[in-house]
Amino acid sequence: MNFNPGDILTPRYDLYLVAFSYVVSVLGSLVALEAARFISGANQKTDWRMVSAAAFALGGIGVWMMHFTGMVAYRLPVPITYDVGLTLVSLVAAILISGVALYFAGGRGGFRVGGWVFGSILTGLGVCVMHYMGMYAQVMRATLAWNYTTVGISVVIAVAAAGAALWLAFNLRSFVLRVMAAFVMGLAVCAMHYTGMAAAQVICTAAAPTGRWTIAGLELWVLTLGGIALVVIATRVANRSLGARYLTAQAEPVKA
Repeated sequence: MNFNPGDILTPRYDLYLVAFSYVVSVLGSLVALEAARFISGANQKTDWRMVSAAAFALGGIGVWMMHFTGMVAYRLPVPITYDVGLTLVSLVAAILISGVALYFAGGRGGFRVGGWVFGSILTGLGVCVMHYMGMYAQVMRATLAWNYTTVGISVVIAVAAAGAALWLAFNLRSFVLRVMAAFVMGLAVCAMHYTGMAAAQVICTAAAPTGRWTIAGLELWVLTLGGIALVVIATRVANRSLGARYLTAQAEPVKA
């Protein structure tokens, strides 16, 4: 189909992949909720392995991989590729910001309200930065015009979702409740993502810029699934460390 500069391009979504993006976000949120419980140990010292596991799970899977699964589900009548550099920077940003937020919320001797508020704002803004950086990474013969009211709504959703996630991570003791919380958190992350997508109007332009290192289709899936594998490995290592710590504590003699 031929399009002329100035034409509005109407996107559509693969609903199966939209549903899968929700599943990805729920799983990442659940792993993050589990790992976050052990960020502050019995001696009130920060366990950086648990911080890393929770950050990879929340930022890497729950946010970033959900985002790019949603982007694969996003279809336009013109080809779309992604700038590799910006895509990788968005991944690193999502993980680092999640780690910093988790540390401030509960990694300095336990959950603190001040740290929770700061971490919520930081995480929410970080999610937005990652999301819009991921959209800016698109390389196509079109440009994006923004509805800034909808952008603002997406920021509010992101901060609220981050606040809920951090509070739940450090205040829920029941596994059943954490599972329910993961479903709610996954819904919140998806709401932010698809609200952000709705904020953009796609306008056809001249040919896409050349000379950029880009990925698309199968390559994007390989990058996403490879990232999931790395997160699973990191989480497994953290859990083994947790198990060893628990067994050591059980074996120590009780002091009179």
